[in-house]
Amino acid sequence: MALTKPNIIFLMTDQQRWDCIGRFNQHIKTPTLDRLADEGIVFSQAVCQAPMCVPSRSSMMFGLYPSQIGVRTNRDGLDDEDDFPIPPLPELLRRQGYQTAGFGKTHWNHGRRSHPSARGFEVRAIGLGRDSGHYEENALMMDEDDPEGLSAYYEETRDYGSGEENVLGYIGRTSEVPMHRHRDGWVAEQCKKFIEHGLDGSRPLFLYLSFLKPHAGFNVPKEFEDWYRLEDIPDIEQPPWELEQGTHVEEEALIHGEGGSRYWDRRQMWERMSVMERRRTTLRYWANCSWLDHYFGEVLDGLRSKGYLDNALIVFVSDHGEMLGERRFRFSKYCLFESSVRVPMILSGSWIPAEMRGITDDRPAELIDLVPTLAKASGAELNPVLPGLDLLAGKRRTGTFCEFHRTTDDGRFAAPSVMWRKRDWKLIMSLPGPLDDADSRLKELKGELYHLKEDPGEWFNLYRDERFTAIREQMTSELLMHLAITWTRGPSFGRAEFGNAEFYSPSLEPR
Repeated sequence: MALTKPNIIFLMTDQQRWDCIGRFNQHIKTPTLDRLADEGIVFSQAVCQAPMCVPSRSSMMFGLYPSQIGVRTNRDGLDDEDDFPIPPLPELLRRQGYQTAGFGKTHWNHGRRSHPSARGFEVRAIGLGRDSGHYEENALMMDEDDPEGLSAYYEETRDYGSGEENVLGYIGRTSEVPMHRHRDGWVAEQCKKFIEHGLDGSRPLFLYLSFLKPHAGFNVPKEFEDWYRLEDIPDIEQPPWELEQGTHVEEEALIHGEGGSRYWDRRQMWERMSVMERRRTTLRYWANCSWLDHYFGEVLDGLRSKGYLDNALIVFVSDHGEMLGERRFRFSKYCLFESSVRVPMILSGSWIPAEMRGITDDRPAELIDLVPTLAKASGAELNPVLPGLDLLAGKRRTGTFCEFHRTTDDGRFAAPSVMWRKRDWKLIMSLPGPLDDADSRLKELKGELYHLKEDPGEWFNLYRDERFTAIREQMTSELLMHLAITWTRGPSFGRAEFGNAEFYSPSLEPR
């Protein structure tokens, strides 16, 4: 292919820990991702901008922080995206002359829109039902193409609860559903069909392939379970304390007994399990990672056979991590601890300069850096409003930022928790209670300071330790200045509802 712009191949998973690729974990088998790492750049300090699906993915798609686009929780939608200063990534690349094809999960909520936009995708297939809330304009949905397969999947996981994240979802099972009739299996097959019959050789390609796993539930094909042995699975290390104290998730950990939190449901079950039963959950999570790696390999082989990798920039990333039983049997994400906010991030392919291939880059990196990086590669002019950096340009930020928003029991927005992270240190600031009266309760502010180099599990909060006053003050100053710079460059462009009030900030045209 005699095209000057690189084909952009965007590979993505859901809820995959940063350490669940072979480069960082000798126990896990991800040969495709390991090969991409060997031929590209691994960003070892990458973090998401929100530890949950919808705000993380929406933020990544526009290259703006969740608060800037008004998408803070999984219940928020993109109501005013037409007013944003930049189009979503697929539309941006379509305008640069790319053929755009998307397969699998985006989870970019549509808000109040009655006709969900394709957001720049010319070809679209989604491994869910039309009534799932994930439908996008002109997309082929799995329930239209293989309703029996989707029904078989849902029957196998019907006891896994909301988001497949209850206790049974994490215990999982050996799946009896054929691989191609799993949602991710169907998506992979649609992608391979497109590569065989749908490529437009006159234009560069933007291919987006995003799977729903390794997110719970853990119903895994036996073929990939058999890649691992229980006796080889390490135990999850636990802290010396029993309860969270003084952290941004302390309130959740205190809700116990009847009507208590999902955290306690899981904890009580896991405390009764044997060591081998606990290891099986880790095994199934890893097996899901290996299964998706297998599909990535098949898709890349297909593109290679068509010559599309001769001039290609390949991205691999996940939207956030998974606690997987750490901190006294905490699962899922929804917190600012390392295993929740750190993500695997790889840039690979022939577009990567030869001198940069095979390296591990320890620069602070964020998911919002992908839009400016890919925009620059496509020849698009970078919008100065964007807070992210071109990862291939060599610039270095001071630290990384993540924001965590929740709602209270009565449906109001809770006051946020925010994180400022450097390689060896992390600062978390949080305020309990609702957002609408937060400014009158600033004396309740909580701080967390962790020395990640000495305490990678974040078990010991040093915020009040006088020995680290200088570090705490420096981290706090950097966090405040980061927020000030981000707000000055581009304030909130989206609509957000707080309780019964609605606030709106229109987009600003860059001058």
